[in-house]
This record gives sequence, C-alpha cells and structure tokens, in this order.
Amino acid sequence: MKGNIYLNIIKPAIDFLLSLLFLIILSPVFFIVLVLLSIVNSGKPFFFHERPGKDERIFKVIKFKTMTDKKDSNGKLLPDNERITKVGAFIRKTSLDEIPQLINVLLGDMSLVGPRPLLVRYLDLYSDDQKRRHWVKPGITGLAQVSGRNSIPWKRKFELDIQYVDNLSFNLDAKIIMHTINKVIKREGVNQTSERPMQPFNSQN
Repeated sequence: MKGNIYLNIIKPAIDFLLSLLFLIILSPVFFIVLVLLSIVNSGKPFFFHERPGKDERIFKVIKFKTMTDKKDSNGKLLPDNERITKVGAFIRKTSLDEIPQLINVLLGDMSLVGPRPLLVRYLDLYSDDQKRRHWVKPGITGLAQVSGRNSIPWKRKFELDIQYVDNLSFNLDAKIIMHTINKVIKREGVNQTSERPMQPFNSQN
C-alpha cells in the first residue's frame, strides 16, 4: 500500500484539516465537558489507554473519562455500571467521549476513518489475515462501527476491517463518515450502561 496516493498523502491531509475544523467547531462543547468531568472525576477529565496503531505501533488513545476509579475492599476496580457517573452516562450516550480522539488524529496516531484501535493484549491472538487491520491507521469510526458495532461478533468485525483495508478510498471514507453522523444523531449503536458489553476477544471467537 506504499504507492497508494490517497492513503499516504490525501487521506492524512483530509484527516488533519477536518479534525482541526471539528475541534474548533466543538471547542465550546469540549470545554464544558472538560469542566464537568474535572469536577466529578477529581480533576481527571481524560482517560488514556495504550492501543496498537498502524504497523502495530503502540500509542495512547485519548477519551473523556466517563467512569470513576472506585475500588472494592480488595483494591479491585468496581464493575463498569457501578463506576460510571451520571455525567459520564450522558457523554457516552451522545458519543461526546470520542471527541478527544480528534487530538490523536492531529498527532498522526489515528485517522477519522479506519479499524477501531483494540487492546494491546489482543495482538498475539490475531490470525495473519486479521493482522492486516494494522496496515492502516486506526479510526475514530469505521466500517464495523456503522455496520452494527457491539451487536456483531468479533469474526464479522474483523471481516469488515479487512474489507475496509482492501477497498479503502475517498468515497468509502465519505460514506462511513456520513453513516456515523446519522447514527450519532439517531443514537444508534452507542454503548449504554444497560447494554450487555462486547465480550473480550479470544482466538476462538
């Protein structure tokens, strides 16, 4: 994919310009959420987590912190539904927790569209074909996200990721972005606290 002009030149330029534009437009919302989460999370509005990016290079994804760090008597984190705050639940419902990832796009770690960055511990579990999802930068949204998100099995998610890699183009990216905006407006496929979370990936699923 080294000779792909869209992937290597046009797409990064579009990513930078659009993410900068989105951050400017959303800056009032960004600031309000930042202040609210700083209050409810004891001055910790952001959540950082290591994820593999293009060519499996590890980077830290940035999201708004929607859960507290409350632990049980044994020092173990409480279940997600016991740690999520009211403000955090609203932010998830409206997908506002994804906004800081625009900073990842500006830094060049992510793209607006691409396979979602998953956990580092999954790297050793991928088949050779599934590893191809790391041929491109991970995205804030992607083909799997507009095709069902947590409602589809892991195998299908990876098939869609590879389908994206094999058919990457401006038209496909534009369609995914439009589908994503539509889903966010309609609140389709957004994680809710009452939803059954996606099961962890293993080599059997």
